Amino acid sequence: MTGAFLNALGILLGALFGLARREPLTLRTQKSCQSALGAFTAFCGLQLVWLNVGGAFSVVLKQLFIAVLAVWLGSLLGKILGLQKISNRLGRHAAQLLTRAEKNPAAQPTDGFLAATILFCAAPMGIIGALTDGLENYFYPLAIKGVMDGLALTSFVKSLRWPVALAALPVFFFLSGLTWLAEHQLADWLANPALLHAFNAAAGLILCAITLLILQMRRVEIANFLPALALAPLLTHWLG
Repeated sequence: MTGAFLNALGILLGALFGLARREPLTLRTQKSCQSALGAFTAFCGLQLVWLNVGGAFSVVLKQLFIAVLAVWLGSLLGKILGLQKISNRLGRHAAQLLTRAEKNPAAQPTDGFLAATILFCAAPMGIIGALTDGLENYFYPLAIKGVMDGLALTSFVKSLRWPVALAALPVFFFLSGLTWLAEHQLADWLANPALLHAFNAAAGLILCAITLLILQMRRVEIANFLPALALAPLLTHWLG
């Protein structure tokens, strides 16, 4: 559960940095961090794809085709299920809690904590990172998310004060639970290496899509892509 620990640690360090620093991060520093996080996310996504495709050229093409097909079908299934709409509703609820807490921190001391918990737990990157950590010990997506969450906390903690940092605890337990589920339950279902490789390749493509969102290059409905993680192994099984 290295990834869950790093994510929680990033939240705590971000809160401490925000409390200790008198001035907020400059726009130039924020842009530099954003570019670096986008580059690292793209690297992790491409690395996951690279490490999980191999063999003859025709085999590699088939693996990539299945991964792309899974992501495409997953986005359609996600739209049918309304996953992005659910994610947006959670985001709006968290924004309302933040607004109320900023107006009167003393009256609603738990609003900032609840808002940060919702935002950090509901992020699709956290779900993907927890699953890859449990299946492959690939914790790097959660490490990147920890930096992103920590940077967000540097601004939140200024107005919401230290209770918002306690969001690190539910985030750690939530991601640890997903990691445990992947390691002890999904691993049996994905015992066939071909199925596991398909899962990881689809996860890598979704991480590449998240890069576009981090760099604000394009609005991507990431939550709708999550069914691809289940479809990729199924398509690999059905297509041989």
